[in-house]
Amino acid sequence: REPLDPVRFLGNRSSGRQGFALASTAAARGARVTLVAANVALPDPAGVDVVRVSTAAELAAAVTAAVADHADAVVMAAAVADFRPVAVVGTKIKKDDTGGVPEPVALERTEDVLAALVATRPTGAAVPVIVGFAAETGDDEGDVLHHGRAKLARKGCDLLVVNDVSGATGFESADNAAVILTAEGDQRAVPLGPKAALAEAVWDLVSARWPVSSSC
Repeated sequence: REPLDPVRFLGNRSSGRQGFALASTAAARGARVTLVAANVALPDPAGVDVVRVSTAAELAAAVTAAVADHADAVVMAAAVADFRPVAVVGTKIKKDDTGGVPEPVALERTEDVLAALVATRPTGAAVPVIVGFAAETGDDEGDVLHHGRAKLARKGCDLLVVNDVSGATGFESADNAAVILTAEGDQRAVPLGPKAALAEAVWDLVSARWPVSSSC
């Protein structure tokens, strides 16, 4: 959530369920897990260290600190805000009696946490394995997978989980379906099912990329 004034913010429809499923699944496989969680109304997963944040800047700082603590994998499932207001108003923006609206809200880009992680990983290093998520809708320029492949190339991560959020799956749903793209050009479709099933598929592919055997 990126604040506009004391009572309003820019946000999105993400419930956080997929991120929590990923954390729970990794912990159940024996991993030591740090979950950086934003504005969600979910109980903390058992056996997981939870770090609470609110804004993209706070998330960037928390993820950077967690990665520095010898992370083997980073899965960026959060629906981070891409934009924030340039200026945050200190008092509530009021409606006036004329029916008019406030001045247009100027926006700026937030931190690109995923790209920063890739940029700071040592050249040629196998860890941390970096996984991104892409919540996409098709448009005149291409379908969901077209945009997903473009994002994978642009970000440079190892895996990209592409969600089609134009329908009933993805946000605010207990179920999910996705296509997981790899940096080598492969893809794996995960059919509609519980978000824990997608989490299992993600961790299977992450584990296969580690240079040593792992319990996750």
